[in-house]
Amino acid sequence: MADIIVVEDNQEIGGLLADFLQAEGYDIYLAITGEEALEIYEAEGAKLMILDIMLPGMDGFAVCRKIREHGNMPIIIVSAKDGKEDKLNGLFLGADDYIEKPYDIDILLAKVKGIFARRYSSDEIIEGNIRLDKAGRHLYVDEQEVSVTVKEFDLLMYLMENKGKAMKKEELFYKVWGFESDSELQTLTVHIKWLREKLEKDPKNPQHILTVWGIGYRFE
Repeated sequence: MADIIVVEDNQEIGGLLADFLQAEGYDIYLAITGEEALEIYEAEGAKLMILDIMLPGMDGFAVCRKIREHGNMPIIIVSAKDGKEDKLNGLFLGADDYIEKPYDIDILLAKVKGIFARRYSSDEIIEGNIRLDKAGRHLYVDEQEVSVTVKEFDLLMYLMENKGKAMKKEELFYKVWGFESDSELQTLTVHIKWLREKLEKDPKNPQHILTVWGIGYRFE
């Protein structure tokens, strides 16, 4: 998973922004179309998207709308479209911020750092009615503590940290049980079943831990 997907059809501007962000220690994917940005997001995932509006093909508004159908990754829109209606449209579609071009790179970097500090530096992961206390290793569903085993907690934490990304069964197994484990891959399936029973209102029709057929699982 990358830290940031930069979506900018002007390759010079996109490259310069990527260079500034990489200098701050962020891992970057650079996309020049909305379609490419969605392909990267669906295949690799990301923690933040910096999104231009005027793109060839699918525009930035459509990209923002599509992402919001499946997840809540932070989105910063950067655009030369400075009209009030454009700003409101971006914010109504779910963007976390809207910055006009040309922008001050220091202001943009400060906003990026602020999002990462608020969203990813916490000892908690909160997604909807699920709260995972990483420091204390507690799980809360609808603010009621739910008992989980060590492996269930580790598995859920890894899935939530990679929200929106299809995780291969083998990767999940080795991340949680280790390469030298005597357990079998079927153990993962059993633990997914147990987690669904604790998280989902209808475990047979899960809304959080989804099966990605032929690959593994994805947390939403």
